[in-house]
Amino acid sequence: MAMGGKVALVVLLCFMVASSPPYTAEGAMTCQMVVSSLTPCASYLTRGGPVPPSCCSGITSLYKAATTTVDRQTACRCMEQAAGMVPGIDLQNAGSLPGKCGVNIPYKISPTTDCSKVQ
Repeated sequence: MAMGGKVALVVLLCFMVASSPPYTAEGAMTCQMVVSSLTPCASYLTRGGPVPPSCCSGITSLYKAATTTVDRQTACRCMEQAAGMVPGIDLQNAGSLPGKCGVNIPYKISPTTDCSKVQ
């Protein structure tokens, strides 16, 4: 898959990171981590179909890793940047992905989420 599709995937999925539990190390999240964790989800986000098991593994891993407000805001910003660079992401697919992977987040996945308000 093209790098653009991978980046777009990352942008939308990072929003789900915002509901992770607190953690003691500040600022551990990087855009590279986000992209790496969510790359396996790119085909689902752009074309639908079955969610690859590696996608859910990446989502769960990212969710558990984003344990501070700084981490969650960083992940959100990474998604925002990527979303602007990659066309073709199906927002319905993005919105359904956390549930399909067994991750419960308390907000709607959207490219209009204000990352500064992510806790």
